[in-house]
Amino acid sequence: MTDASDISNAASPSGETDQPAALVSPVERLPTDPAVDRLDDGIALCLSGGGYRAMVFHLGVLWRLHETGYLQKLTQISSVSGGSITAGVLGLKWRMLSFAPGSTVADFVPKVVAPLRAFARDTIDEESILIGLLPGFSAAEQLAHAYDKDLFHGATLQDLPDAPRFVINATNVQSGALWRFARPYMRDWRVGEVKSPTVSLALAVAASSAYPPVLSPLQLELDPAQFTPDSGEDLQRVPYTSRVYLTDGGVYDNLGLETAWKRFTTILVSDAGGKLQPEEEPKTDWPRHAYRVLGLIDNQVRSLRKRQTIASFKAKARKGAYWGIRSDIADYHLAEALPCPHDRTMRLADIATRLSRLDDTTQERLINWGYAICDAALRKHVDPTLKPPLQFPYPQAGV
Repeated sequence: MTDASDISNAASPSGETDQPAALVSPVERLPTDPAVDRLDDGIALCLSGGGYRAMVFHLGVLWRLHETGYLQKLTQISSVSGGSITAGVLGLKWRMLSFAPGSTVADFVPKVVAPLRAFARDTIDEESILIGLLPGFSAAEQLAHAYDKDLFHGATLQDLPDAPRFVINATNVQSGALWRFARPYMRDWRVGEVKSPTVSLALAVAASSAYPPVLSPLQLELDPAQFTPDSGEDLQRVPYTSRVYLTDGGVYDNLGLETAWKRFTTILVSDAGGKLQPEEEPKTDWPRHAYRVLGLIDNQVRSLRKRQTIASFKAKARKGAYWGIRSDIADYHLAEALPCPHDRTMRLADIATRLSRLDDTTQERLINWGYAICDAALRKHVDPTLKPPLQFPYPQAGV
């Protein structure tokens, strides 16, 4: 029997699987996949969605990974939604990072943390939604404009590094499959592949974070001739190859697991996703009732994927660790874990899933919490030789 504390911090050491991985796999087996996963001996980091809450929480995660040297060991970074904003900035700045010992505050913080913290001081979802209501305008395109103006400055997917591989995930509304943006390709297994795409980084991140229904969809205009011949399974034809309708990557996979799980032996999962809150008097008019029911379905799908991920770690299908914004650090039973009272971290976890302004204190507490829970998971389940941190990145803020 597995209790709540087991679920919150479960992870796997190396070793042979105790049961067939397919029984507990958190990802779908596609017709184009090999019968057995051919795994590379690499480390993949998966960054979940969750609006600004996730964007800032993941900064703390990256901060601790940078300090420990694990950030530069990553082979792939797979992201969705709010996690893609963070990943996009990290990817754009990757070549500027020295990764020298002790360079976190002098190097990583000003290049990656500072611009994202400045961005989180502005609300961008309300204006994008309002402009998107006007004829001829799109809320998702307004998101892309905001991302480009403040974070990406005209960069394209070709400005990402070759290694590690950054994969920004969106959901194709037409095919029902995952649409992957990366430097060497963008693809949907049913529609096909475009090699070396020059799509703007802002547009890719906007597609990944186009939260439905208010910020979705993002329409991507393409030239069908750019697709690699016969690279799609059954939908490589117009209009699927000329106009693609994309929505938030979390609709398909809120943990960003799909592209990583099938390829790598070690998976690190950082989950800052939300949780559906109870309603004493749910609305009964059909639009708001439908929205609530869709939220219930989405919550169940997210919870199921999380349970399957943890079960797969327990079955030793993969090495690695899962940590979440709703985890309780006490469940890791580390004498030198940073002080993170569960009632206080749960208040951070309950921040609304929006692209809405976060004050500086809230940002610092989210970063501290991501830093602390990542540290606990790494030292408990990945590398017990790591030295515990002496303090939070922002000691005065706590959590």
